[in-house]
Amino acid sequence: MTSNTRVVVIGAGLAGVRLARRLGELGVSAVLVGEEEHTPYNRVLLAEVLAGRYAPEVIALPTPERLTRGRVVRIDRAERQVHLADGAVIAYDTLVLATGSNPVLPPLRGLFAADRHELPAGVHAFRTMDDCLGLSDAVRQDTRAVVIGGGLLGVSAARALAERGAQVVLAQQGERLMERQLDPSASALVLRHLKDLGVEVHTESRVRGVRCVGGAVRSVEMADGYTLGADLVVLACGVRPRAGLAQDAGLAVHKGVIVDDELRTSDPHIRAIGDCAQHDGQVYGLAAPALEQADVLAELLAAPLNVSPAGTAPAKGAAGYSGTRALTRLTLATGSSPATPGSGGPLDLAAFGEHTALPGDDVIQLTDATRGTYRKVVVRDDRLVGGVLVGELGTVGALARAWEGAEPLPTDGAPLLHLLTNDGGS
Repeated sequence: MTSNTRVVVIGAGLAGVRLARRLGELGVSAVLVGEEEHTPYNRVLLAEVLAGRYAPEVIALPTPERLTRGRVVRIDRAERQVHLADGAVIAYDTLVLATGSNPVLPPLRGLFAADRHELPAGVHAFRTMDDCLGLSDAVRQDTRAVVIGGGLLGVSAARALAERGAQVVLAQQGERLMERQLDPSASALVLRHLKDLGVEVHTESRVRGVRCVGGAVRSVEMADGYTLGADLVVLACGVRPRAGLAQDAGLAVHKGVIVDDELRTSDPHIRAIGDCAQHDGQVYGLAAPALEQADVLAELLAAPLNVSPAGTAPAKGAAGYSGTRALTRLTLATGSSPATPGSGGPLDLAAFGEHTALPGDDVIQLTDATRGTYRKVVVRDDRLVGGVLVGELGTVGALARAWEGAEPLPTDGAPLLHLLTNDGGS
């Protein structure tokens, strides 16, 4: 089968679906090629499905009108065609790579048998709906679960499994939890929150291997020789841009698929957005930049589709992409009880910009142990450059706007202090 279409998008995740929808609103037809059998879904909310708060259909995204299910195995740049595993061929004028990222599988002893590449029974990555449903089917009351990785995804998975009644151990190689997003004080609150839920947390603790019996995991071996019994193991060790298709096609790839301000790759007929794209040296791996890139690219492609040489300015009336000032936000929630220490109630987190102060920076920090809240912002040259907030995030919207605007703050600091102490508006 060969079909001719103007725009083909590979990847039916948040970025690809958003782009297809926005193009449709702007009168541009696009074919979306999705590999997963499931209806496109919001990957950010998989932990809510694992925790049992949401059914899978609740996190479904609006299905694009022209969705083709299949796995792309090759890009023919000379003929401008993509080849699918089932033999189908789809022609394109403009191709968009929104292939996302793959989970990082650590080099653990015993993880893969010599003659097979599948994970042992009971060992799961936590990246796709199939991963989530597999974990949901396997977890039982008092299931012994070990989560490897204490970043945002590992913390979310540990919380969700604990809510399902599992006995959870979280092993983090770094000094603290969510060290990329949080400072030590905020990380300590997350640690306390998980411990209040019964999660056993080990930081500065490296996993050396897994022991399997009959193809199923039975324990996890730590580098210090300590052994953890395990019925389930969750690998939450980060993600890596899924750039194999681009690399095989001869596109410029470093950490991800390299794109310019028009989100154009080294082939002017191919663009890239989302987790697989590297813009100005940065791979974001977050939802907000992926959605912003999709919106920008939709505007660019809706302009007259004349392909200009790489490095030239976008079409008149269409603005290029200049990067995203991304805010990370996470809610670890059960019910509606207050986020007080020891309550097991919800815990809200937000982090943006630079939360580590440099010499000469001003730091405003407020802590309320009773309410379980922590707020810290960093000011440099009269500008808000970053912050961390834990609990009661009524101030996060106003602070984020002040940060995104990058405008000088009033010199007396009183309005900023008011923002930190006012829970009224987000």
